[in-house]
Amino acid sequence: MPAPKSEFEELHPCDFYTPEELFDADEMYTVYEIARLLQGLDADADIEPETENVLLDWAIPWVVENADDLVVAEPRNDDEPGYYGRKE
Repeated sequence: MPAPKSEFEELHPCDFYTPEELFDADEMYTVYEIARLLQGLDADADIEPETENVLLDWAIPWVVENADDLVVAEPRNDDEPGYYGRKE
């Protein structure tokens, strides 16, 4: 159910990092790592699975929105996800 804006003490702009701001140029990242980076965490930060699932809700649309500026690599083996990096 929608909530009135007046119920919140503070409202922030909905600004997201660009791939250039978020990624090192020579690195590739999984969507799980992207989710952490978008929250200001280290890519390898240890987080609870429930938290990771919530962060993925932010990361997946971010990848879609920035697809023109990204490159994709297939998983190196069957038990890992794909990787994303900055398009040069």
